[in-house]
Amino acid sequence: MLKRIEYSLEKTLFNSRWILTPFYLGLVLGIILLFIKFAQKLVYMFTSVIAASVSDVIVDILVLVDIALVASLLLIIIFSGYEIFVSKIDIGEHHDRPSWMGKVDFSGLKLKVIGAIVAISAIDLLKSFMDISGNMTELDEDKLMWKVIIHMTFVLSGLLFALMDKIVGDTKKH
Repeated sequence: MLKRIEYSLEKTLFNSRWILTPFYLGLVLGIILLFIKFAQKLVYMFTSVIAASVSDVIVDILVLVDIALVASLLLIIIFSGYEIFVSKIDIGEHHDRPSWMGKVDFSGLKLKVIGAIVAISAIDLLKSFMDISGNMTELDEDKLMWKVIIHMTFVLSGLLFALMDKIVGDTKKH
């Protein structure tokens, strides 16, 4: 009797992993939303490129790169998270299957996420530096300072995550 209760409880807990599936589907919708914003920005850039300065075009291109990085990050999170926590994605030996798919563990996913966050933060910081004008206010300087501090916090966090993973990887398993 107790063994059947334990089995039922464990089966319920194991099957509860499927509750995560709507989260991953929501992230797919997030990629679609990013695509819409990407397309809007691209159309805007083409319609205003003649009147825009070179630095404006560069900043707009950085926005496109930023959106593409976030979308790629979401895809990595969707594929890896689903495979780590829900179920293996069985597409056989499809010729377009990404080489990293099925090989990224939770630790690798964590490092990819923080790496992408650092890259996105760096692009945002670069955009801010591109927008610097000679008449910066004290508020603008404070915003820029905080962006640098936040970016460096992301960089330090990424380094610490990588160091922790290296230490754990070098530690003999019990």
